[in-house]
Amino acid sequence: MYKIFFNLVFKRMDPEQAHHLAFRWIRLAVRVPVLRTFVAAVLAPRYKELRTEALGLRMHGPFGLAAGFDKNAVAIDGMAMLGFDHVEIGTVTGEAQPGNPKKRLFRLVADRALINRMGFNNEGSLAVAARLASRTPVFRTVVGVNIGKTKVVPEEEAVLDYVKSAERLAPYADYLVVNVSSPNTPGLRNLQATEALRPLLTAVREAADRTVTTRRVPLLVKIAPDLADEDIDAVADLAVELGLDGIIATNTTIAREGLGLTSEPSLVKETGGLSGAPLKARSLQVLRRLYARVGDRITLVGVGGIENAEDAWQRILAGATLVQGYSAFIYEGPFWGRAVHKGLAARLRQSPHATLADAVGADVRKSP
Repeated sequence: MYKIFFNLVFKRMDPEQAHHLAFRWIRLAVRVPVLRTFVAAVLAPRYKELRTEALGLRMHGPFGLAAGFDKNAVAIDGMAMLGFDHVEIGTVTGEAQPGNPKKRLFRLVADRALINRMGFNNEGSLAVAARLASRTPVFRTVVGVNIGKTKVVPEEEAVLDYVKSAERLAPYADYLVVNVSSPNTPGLRNLQATEALRPLLTAVREAADRTVTTRRVPLLVKIAPDLADEDIDAVADLAVELGLDGIIATNTTIAREGLGLTSEPSLVKETGGLSGAPLKARSLQVLRRLYARVGDRITLVGVGGIENAEDAWQRILAGATLVQGYSAFIYEGPFWGRAVHKGLAARLRQSPHATLADAVGADVRKSP
């Protein structure tokens, strides 16, 4: 039914307008107690075998919503209602910004992909922090906060900009993510170089610890799939050295390999980050390399091209304790989370692993 609706309604709309319309419906539904209880019962069933502990946090399962969908923390409960075990908001920048000029979001439907050059459009860390501070949760879900650089801030002042966001948002974050991998903010990916990343992560860690003294806020870094293998190794080594809690692999790609099914070839030429099915192979490759490098010393989060339970299961076997999705949600609709959870539970029962934690990295560990 959703696919019929998508083809009749959403497919005919501008992708960003369709996003806002769907977002509005989700936010409205969660405000009606009877409706949200019914929707959650149908779309967010709980499986005891999928219960997950990661980053010192307990979650209903390993499957979360990647950053980019809820930029301003306005629909956390709505996304939990749809079955996401954790919701990563953002990317949030130090100052509010409108993002790049429209049109900036493109669907490649046949390729099951998206290209976006949104440019971190968000209300800014001060406004998002105020919203999180006033929030009364309806559903228990883990909230991650993804922070990035304000576009107008010079690269040499990036650390101070991230620190500002960390100080404002860390008190309300179950975990904090430093995003240095979006292709849509000029110069941002330069911060992935270890000589720039070391002082940035150190400063954000200190800011979080200084601001939140009653607990340790887990800190992760999100990397691009376009890094060379030796740079992936360098980031992995740095994460271990600094005592980072996790790495998210991966963000969108500027590459265009794997495309070709789209009925609108001109879309492939649009600048921005490519997400969805074509990213699947490279994201999995990066994840496997990271796990081979860091093992169980830090938590890995697999994201990029995850469309179904089998994709999520493959990420877990490759070393991901947590998995995230976004693009496939656009194509699969509100029953997506339910299907992923049901499929993961079935795969775990059919596997030789007693628990989901036992399955993490199993394929990499047995590789010669």
